[in-house]
Amino acid sequence: MRKSRLLASAIFALAAAAPLTALAAAPAASVSTPVEHPAMVTHHEGVFGGVRLRYTATVEGLDLAVGRSGARIVSFAYTRDGADPASRPVIFMFNGGPISPSLYAHMGLGPKRVAFPDDIHAPEASYRLVDNAYSPLDAADLVFFDPAATGFSRVKPGTDPKVFYSVKGDAEELAAFVRGWMQAHGRSGPVYLFGESYGTNRVAETAGVLAEGPEPFKLGGAFLYGQAVNIIEYAQRPANVVSYVASLPTLAAIAWYHDRAERKGRTFAQFTADARAFAKGPYLTALYQGSDLPQAERRPIAEQLQAFTGISADWYLAHDLKITKEQDRVELLRDQNLLLGRSDARYAAPLTKAGRGPDPADVLPRTSRAFFARYLRDDLKVGWTEPYLTESPVNDINGWTWGDGTSPFADWPYYLGISRAMKLNPAFRLVVANGWYDTMTTVGAEELLAAQSGWDRSKVTLRAYDGGHMGYSVEATARALGDDLRKMVR
Repeated sequence: MRKSRLLASAIFALAAAAPLTALAAAPAASVSTPVEHPAMVTHHEGVFGGVRLRYTATVEGLDLAVGRSGARIVSFAYTRDGADPASRPVIFMFNGGPISPSLYAHMGLGPKRVAFPDDIHAPEASYRLVDNAYSPLDAADLVFFDPAATGFSRVKPGTDPKVFYSVKGDAEELAAFVRGWMQAHGRSGPVYLFGESYGTNRVAETAGVLAEGPEPFKLGGAFLYGQAVNIIEYAQRPANVVSYVASLPTLAAIAWYHDRAERKGRTFAQFTADARAFAKGPYLTALYQGSDLPQAERRPIAEQLQAFTGISADWYLAHDLKITKEQDRVELLRDQNLLLGRSDARYAAPLTKAGRGPDPADVLPRTSRAFFARYLRDDLKVGWTEPYLTESPVNDINGWTWGDGTSPFADWPYYLGISRAMKLNPAFRLVVANGWYDTMTTVGAEELLAAQSGWDRSKVTLRAYDGGHMGYSVEATARALGDDLRKMVR
């Protein structure tokens, strides 16, 4: 299915309908035509985390050799002027896909951010590009990585682009870039990775690659936002009962937001905590029994599900006490003829006759693309004629090699890469975070990952934020993300 292109590419790889054309889809001929320009360097000043500082923005290419394959990666680096390169932390940041450029995280966590009003019904004309006081640039330098064949990054002529279109090839590319960038800039401070969506899979796999080999590279830590490391939860096959347990807190949060839940005087925190407890206890027990669950015990479970999710008990009784996240998007506001957003279920739009339509939350990536084009031109002074590629070159599920020859939803043990990084560096710290209203990567799956990975839980912080897959579109979440990144590097 097209949605199985997975996470960020399913959301973000739509062609930009922006008035500026610096951003473009990925024509096949472009991915092997290197973008070769002198580094574009500009100087700026801003307040970040309450600290006024001067910083340098550098847009530059770095040639990589991964085995016999080559790529030219064009990255965006923000470095604090006057900082000691021997101790200054660096956070490498990127989005997911597979594969997409980093512009979405860039426009949420970089020195400038798209300010989306907290009123999601506000007109698009009210959106603004503003100084991002929440960016963690006061605590660490930021390097935004665009994989080969996205952004301005390209595969070298003579290299088959498909060598990078795999779990392993993608991770080896990023690992080579991290090593290469640090060496090229004479940096020796601690290194952290921030990945969003499939980027969290990239973090995990790259952490393992860096920890192995004749010259192991110690990461200081990693931040998984919109985590997909246990991607097996995303598909929700009928017999995968754990996926319904993991998704219930998200469905409860969505019902709360749309005032379809039975709140009973509880705060949001109390309500979602109760939903978690019900999911892990009575609900899991009921689903595990399946058809063996006595009929007399089904109604009480269905009524509890109705109280938490706003979907009627009768609906649950007719569907074996299960509802997928995709079904919930259609059913919750069906009486208003509205479809909920996949990437952010706060958003809604009219149902089509087929019962589906474009993601109502697509306004977030679409607007980010438009503002990024202006930011490239006006702030970073990048006037290159080559297009900044926003469309994933991986056209469908079969365009990516998942490592086991089956599918993205097989039990591919991404988490083991982080385990290897933790073993190499006992001081390694991990933050795993999700937006409450993200129906693709859920808060429950985040908790499941931490519980099943075997990691030292004293090194793992779990966070849940207001908003969805692009939670930094919510101002309070942009602030919280910046603060949590500061805590990680400090």
